[in-house]
Amino acid sequence: MAFNHRRGLNPYLSPYTILDCGDIPVSPLDNALALRQMSEAFLELGSRSPALAQGKNPKPKLLTLGGDHSVALPALRALNKIHGGPVAVLHFDAHLDTWNPVKYTSAWESAQSDYNHGSMFWIASNEGLILNGSSAHAGLRTRLTGQSWADYIDDDRQGFLRISSDDIDDMGTRGIIDAIIGRIGLETPTYLSIDIDVIDPGLCPGTGTPEPGGWTSRELIRIIRGLEDLNVVGADIVEVAPAYDGTGEQTALTAAQLGFEIVTNWVGRAMGRMESGTKSKTGNKEEL
Repeated sequence: MAFNHRRGLNPYLSPYTILDCGDIPVSPLDNALALRQMSEAFLELGSRSPALAQGKNPKPKLLTLGGDHSVALPALRALNKIHGGPVAVLHFDAHLDTWNPVKYTSAWESAQSDYNHGSMFWIASNEGLILNGSSAHAGLRTRLTGQSWADYIDDDRQGFLRISSDDIDDMGTRGIIDAIIGRIGLETPTYLSIDIDVIDPGLCPGTGTPEPGGWTSRELIRIIRGLEDLNVVGADIVEVAPAYDGTGEQTALTAAQLGFEIVTNWVGRAMGRMESGTKSKTGNKEEL
């Protein structure tokens, strides 16, 4: 049962092939090595030619399921090489994840400790991987470090629009969708990153850094559906921790539904462009 009624298609029975690439083997003991392993794997998979070549520079689209949010950094490094430049980031999360690693209190600092699940976008921004001024956070409700607005000032420098969790009360889901599209546009290559803790822990408890006051799963799914025309070139759904999930596995179920919506968006957007006359002459399937 995979016919998506809101888009009017079954993504698995479309002209496009959806493949499960399995797990990327990474070291659990060495962050630097794990980062290199993931970066090389993302680059290898993302550089392959799809069977159905649509557009001027067709590339497969990778949806990563995690795990630690730091997987976004190797994905962005690979996309930078694949697309020849920075991409926008659309980041759904309770937290900024643009923190300078020195903000993490520790008496011992190391290059390896800089790579963590709250600083990967800071690293990516400083490496020139993120389009400054075309990116956005959504669902924020995090506490800040220190005694000032310094975290927001640093986030501003990295070029993110901030949409808080509270904003949905005044803007509604349609307003959130419009604000994101107004910021990013429909043609800008965009990396979509969803931390499951953007949803309230009462609905999705299976995550490592829960923050009360989040969106409902219905609200987030509605927003993702409303962003179906964005030019999303890669995506992740992360920070799902089964050990903390409820007996009904509601966090995992929500993550799975979000993945289905993302894949449906990809297929629907591509098929819409086919119908507009951009279909390739080949009759094979494109890999997603």
